[in-house]
Amino acid sequence: MRPIVFLHIPKTAGQAIHHELTRCVGKRNVSPIRVHSAVPNGTTNLPQGYLLHSGHIDWPDIDTLPADRFVFSVLRDPLERIASFYFYILKEAKALSPQELASPQQTGKRISLTHSVDDYFFGGDPGWQRFILDHYDNFYCSYFATQMMRGRHKLQGLSAEEQITQAAAGARGINAIYHIDDLAALEADALRELGLTIHIAGNYANAGPHTRSERRWPKLVERLERDDSVARIEGFATRDYDLMRRLGLPT
Repeated sequence: MRPIVFLHIPKTAGQAIHHELTRCVGKRNVSPIRVHSAVPNGTTNLPQGYLLHSGHIDWPDIDTLPADRFVFSVLRDPLERIASFYFYILKEAKALSPQELASPQQTGKRISLTHSVDDYFFGGDPGWQRFILDHYDNFYCSYFATQMMRGRHKLQGLSAEEQITQAAAGARGINAIYHIDDLAALEADALRELGLTIHIAGNYANAGPHTRSERRWPKLVERLERDDSVARIEGFATRDYDLMRRLGLPT
């Protein structure tokens, strides 16, 4: 079987995709690296010997895998992803005890509970703002341009056009990018390219507090208190929308 690499961007139906692919290839053939932060700096996120690499992973060394690898990712409306990510973190925070929330590892969830939406996105110290920008600010562009989950700093000094062009080149360098609203296309490619029968369309795991049909972005807007916050968050998506249009994906 061809090795499979699923570049899972948070809040893009990734858990359902991962579970289906794992079912097909068997757990023993799945790389244990699911999150880029789980490996030391300089260590590959793509260890040899596995049929499936799937997660929030870095991939600058993708060429170390066999040439017939099948590499793909899934995108959704950028503002919907931003809102979905926020509401998911808030939902997770509400399920934690005060002792768990006090842990340094739960800083983001604690802030989602104790701060307004405006201050979650635009308050805090420089370290928190780096976290916000790395995870929310035109994330598609930074991920495909740098091949790193937190590679935004590598784009400093580039114009918006240069960032989008570099991201488009990175995105076109993998086998496929699907839209979350058309996962039937992924099912068809899995059968044709990999010989796998998977069932993903309409099957969502690890969901947030809203139904699949509900739009998240308007609900986030309702919670914003400052006049400029909507425009500032919309700025987190402008380059990503341009990138999706260049890739022929609906926006």
